[in-house]
Amino acid sequence: MDIVIANKSHAIYAQIICDTIAESAKVRGTGIAKRTPEYVTTKMENGNAVIALDGDTFAGFCYIEAWGHGKFVANSGLIVHPDYREQGLAKKIKARIFQHSREKFPDSKVFSITTGLAVMKMNSELGYKPVTFSELTDDQSFWNGCQTCKNYDVLQRTEQKMCLCTGMLFDPKAKDSTEPQHIKTKTFQRLKQIKQALFLKKDKS
Repeated sequence: MDIVIANKSHAIYAQIICDTIAESAKVRGTGIAKRTPEYVTTKMENGNAVIALDGDTFAGFCYIEAWGHGKFVANSGLIVHPDYREQGLAKKIKARIFQHSREKFPDSKVFSITTGLAVMKMNSELGYKPVTFSELTDDQSFWNGCQTCKNYDVLQRTEQKMCLCTGMLFDPKAKDSTEPQHIKTKTFQRLKQIKQALFLKKDKS
């Protein structure tokens, strides 16, 4: 298994990457911003993505987005093909894209918003901390990307202050930024349940 920085030669995998992301969201029943093959290809051409390949077979992917003139970066679209799940590959891809982000944008804060408990746990181990949305980028183009998520109405109702996603931030200037934040999965699970009860109940009323 090779996990490498993607380039334009990997554009042939753009469609299967998008299909895998969309199918995963459908199976889990979670909200996720849609990606297009053209968008994924651009990330590859700019050297802002990593791809996992088993020979010539697609296994996993993740990319970098820069916001607020590079003040913030996000690692987005983390996906592992179903044939390669339950092997620890997502954690390896996450670590590689995080390393690439730190090398390419050393002064930028790295953030994440996600409903996935596994991603939250991986983020914590890399030094991310849970934060409010107000501590994340105020670049409206980032938040506009949430419009294709099925939970976008929740974000609108709260004036972008809260959603079902949990915001997490790695600040390279923080004194304890290199220390892993061992937060228990049960903590995230409880937070997710509270948000679902609060916001989804309003949808049904």
